Order: sequence, then C-alpha cells, then structure tokens
Amino acid sequence: MNEHSCIASFSLGFTADMIGPDGRVIFGNVADELLAGYPHIRAGWMQAHHPELGADQLRPFHAAVIGGANVTTQSLDDSADLLALARMGVGFDTVDIEACTDADVLVTITAGASDRPMAEAALTWMLALSHNLRIKDQLVRTGQWDQRAKYHGCELRERTVGIVGLGRIGLQLVKLLQGFGMNPPIAFDPVVDPAQAQAHGVKLVELDELMAHADFVTIHCPLTPQTHGLIGSDQIAQMKPTAYLINAARGGIVDEVALYDAIKGNCIAGAALDCFAEEPLPAPHPLCEFDNVILAPHCIGWTHELYRDMATSACQGIIDLSQGKAPHGMVNPQVLERPGFISKWQRLQVNGCGHE
Repeated sequence: MNEHSCIASFSLGFTADMIGPDGRVIFGNVADELLAGYPHIRAGWMQAHHPELGADQLRPFHAAVIGGANVTTQSLDDSADLLALARMGVGFDTVDIEACTDADVLVTITAGASDRPMAEAALTWMLALSHNLRIKDQLVRTGQWDQRAKYHGCELRERTVGIVGLGRIGLQLVKLLQGFGMNPPIAFDPVVDPAQAQAHGVKLVELDELMAHADFVTIHCPLTPQTHGLIGSDQIAQMKPTAYLINAARGGIVDEVALYDAIKGNCIAGAALDCFAEEPLPAPHPLCEFDNVILAPHCIGWTHELYRDMATSACQGIIDLSQGKAPHGMVNPQVLERPGFISKWQRLQVNGCGHE
C-alpha cells in the first residue's frame, strides 16, 4: 500500500443488523458525520440481515462495517474487489479469519472502544451481586418487605477480584476498582508479562490459584480453542462458597451445566452472565430459576458511548485504508503483503486524491 495514493471511488457497506427495531441507526449520525469529509467514500446499507453474510451482500462493496453476522468461506465466494471487513466490537469469533486471509480480505476490530463500557458492566455486576440487588428488588415487588433481614450483602472492601484475561478491559476494570478498598487484584493470562501486570498493581497467578482465592472471578478473555471450556466443573469446584462468577466475554468459555450444578448446590454465592454457548437462547435458560443469578442478552456493555466509539473506530479504519494507510485494530495484518490484496489495491487506486 502507498500512503500517497488512495482510491478515487470507494464503496462502503453497513450490515442491516445495525439498524434498530425503530428503524434508526444504532450509532446515530456518527458515521455520516465522519464520512462527510471524504466524498470519495460512497456508503450504503445492506437491505436484509442474515445470520451469515451472503456473497451477494458483500459483492458491491470494497469494504464493509459488520455487526454480529457470521462471515464464512461462502461469504467470500465473490470477493474480487473486497479489501476489508471492519468488525464492530473486539471479538471476532463470528468471522473466519483464515478464510478472510485466504481471500485477501483484511479484518479489523474496534480495539479500545469497549474497554470502559465492559469494565463498567463488570463492576456493575460485582456490586449488584454482592448487594443482592435482584433479590431485594423482588422483595419490594412481591410484598415481602419483612424478609429483608435475610439478605445482607457484602461490600467490595477487603475482597479480591480475579481477572481471567488481563487485556485492555481487565486493566480498565482494575483502574475503576481503585478506591473501593479491595485487596490487590490477581489475574490469569498466559500471554501477559508478569512485570507488565505488576506495573498495574496486578499479580499474575495460575488459574487454579485464582479460582481458589478470588471473591469475584470475572472473565474477559476471547473465545479461542484454548479458552473454550476453560472454566469447567473442576475450576468452579475450587471457588469459595462466598464467591461470584461473572462472564462478560463469550459463551463457551464457561461450562454452563457445571455452573448450574454449582449454583443449585450452593457451592458458590451467585453468578452473572452476558453470553451463552448458544445465542439467542432457544428457551429460558436453566439458570433463570435462581434469584442469585443475573442474566443479560449479550448487551450488558451496550451504551451510547460504546456505539459512538465503535462506529468512529470502524469508519476511521476504512478511511485510513482508502488513503493507503494501515488501519487500527488489524487482526490479520499479513494480508497487506499478500499479492492478491496488492493486486486489488492496484486495480482500485489512483494518485493524488487530494486527501491528507
């Protein structure tokens, strides 16, 4: 790619799942306002949402900003002019990265946009669980005011948080927890340098030690072959009976059957889940029967700020790409050096587009 060249006419598509039930774009006018300064980019919307993106949906575009749709080998059957897919979010388990690389398609994520909202969501759940918020709400709604003495909660003070996956979200959570008087945080993350963790006041430990010592186990790692089933019956069995488990990462990391058994047996104090092995749930989840479990439909971190920042990040990446610059948040940067990608770029680029 050449930073001094760009594409004279660049078509950008948005998947239809980013239009809400009310017909409004979920991230407002952010994309329109940002793209207005770059007339060489022509934006359009795909007309229908399908669980899997179709090759016919991607065919008209040089790049696409995508939401939750799956991208498979079949999605890329006609990708002769497709340069990039910008995933709205930091997880990319719905995108076949190997297939994209083979098709000479760059994949980006909106790295950093979800740090604050997901860290706030984890903190929200820590407070809600430890203060029995859901149960106390139900006492009022069902006229059981006099039962309140049974449900004393606990503070975060003098408790220990154990973070599984000490990435950007985990570090943001550590920052937010300062001032609560908690014990020094611990974390499990095989790819993080212990010195780097220590610089943030976090001690890296093995997973078994984390499960045994943490009062709050909060999961913030990606779903990969290595993390699938990472928190199973053996790990949950090591938790304190007063401890809580929070999964705001991906379904499949936690064995939901093992978690159900632990809650039913009063082996742990409670749990909160934003994600499930199967989504959307085909029926009410078995965990719904417990008052000490809080569930959300994979949206606990959705805020206006989150979508503003994700849309800004995704669109800016496409703008950068159209100007011959490597975009932020690349998942498979090796694509930029592949002959097939270079050939696509050379067919589309022109010199002197007049944008800095």
